[in-house]
Amino acid sequence: MTADNSSPQSFDGLTLQKSVFPVHAVIAGLLAAFVGCASSFAVVVHGLKAVGASEAEAASGLMALSIAMGLGGIILSLKTRMPVSVAWSTPGAALLATTGLLPGGFSTAVGAFLFSSFLLVIAGLWKPLGRAVNAIPPALANAMLAGILLHLCVAPVTAVAQMPSAALSIIVVWAIVARFKRVLAVPAAVLVLIVSLYLTGTAPSLGLSSLIPQPVLIEPHFSLPAMISIALPLFIVTMASQNIPGMAVLAAHHYRPEPGPLFTVTGLLSALSAPFGGHAVNLAAITAAICAGPDCHPDPQKRYVAGVTAGVVYIIFGLLAGGATALIAVSPPVLIEAVAGLALMGAFGAALMAAVQDASEREAAVVTFLVAASGLTLFGIGGAFWGLVAGGFLRVLRRFGTAA
Repeated sequence: MTADNSSPQSFDGLTLQKSVFPVHAVIAGLLAAFVGCASSFAVVVHGLKAVGASEAEAASGLMALSIAMGLGGIILSLKTRMPVSVAWSTPGAALLATTGLLPGGFSTAVGAFLFSSFLLVIAGLWKPLGRAVNAIPPALANAMLAGILLHLCVAPVTAVAQMPSAALSIIVVWAIVARFKRVLAVPAAVLVLIVSLYLTGTAPSLGLSSLIPQPVLIEPHFSLPAMISIALPLFIVTMASQNIPGMAVLAAHHYRPEPGPLFTVTGLLSALSAPFGGHAVNLAAITAAICAGPDCHPDPQKRYVAGVTAGVVYIIFGLLAGGATALIAVSPPVLIEAVAGLALMGAFGAALMAAVQDASEREAAVVTFLVAASGLTLFGIGGAFWGLVAGGFLRVLRRFGTAA
């Protein structure tokens, strides 16, 4: 007979809860933080470096993002008494990886991060902006995301051609672990990468001083091409593929917080992290499912502890982010991209399926996907924006022709 965790127990005239400390929720929070960090930190570092960050700036950015998402999870979980999980924008990092270096370097990218954060705050405070993002056809938003992710998702295949033994070992372990526990598949692939580096003698020698990154304050520069090619697509993918699904996961588990304050807090935390190199934090979806589900704790009112626990671990990870960036620095870029591609495979598949599901939207979605994936740059503006423009134009044209 199992004990009921919610039943009271009398002790010296006091009524106590048998489950004073929700161990299950703490374990779920630890798992969520491990999955959240290990499954996509390579994507984040790769994205920051692609837009011009040095190793020190990338480490600073990873630290700032980790602390911001940790604080966000702690504050929002305690405030709402719900298991609110906050994560860095993995699709946003993938966007940076495909955008590449802009004139003005990383300072220009930081200016775009700040502007995107401003839009996130406004979306939380001013409901019409949030509704405007919702008004973007889901097929086109998903097609744009799939186009952004395509380059990294083919990286495992490229890695097999260039470094067969290392790449195949990473992919095989990822596939085997995914067969039994999907959320642990990418962390297992990262572990294989670390082992391969040690076996080849290229692993970094890490002391305590190298583990702890130094915050680097970056002066932002603002330019119109960066606003259009980084800030706007970053805002859209963060809202459409992170914040809105994050709210949906909470709702699926019968948690219904007011979305505006959550978007505002994550936008403010994004703005605070941007001058130190962080691109964006937002509501989580995958790790939210770990914290909000019944496996976390039988009592829904105690699951918020998982969000708090994950937040604490994220802050600790941020304070040791130098080790993560040092690992990326000594790893062959093709293997880092391969791990990042494996981490984004599920997101790519889901986005592609959602993009082409509706036959009436399919042609416009395919155009959006192809343009976003093409690497096209016009007037200094990247393909993600032009993909939305091209797909949106075709969609309007088709509907106009039908109406006529």
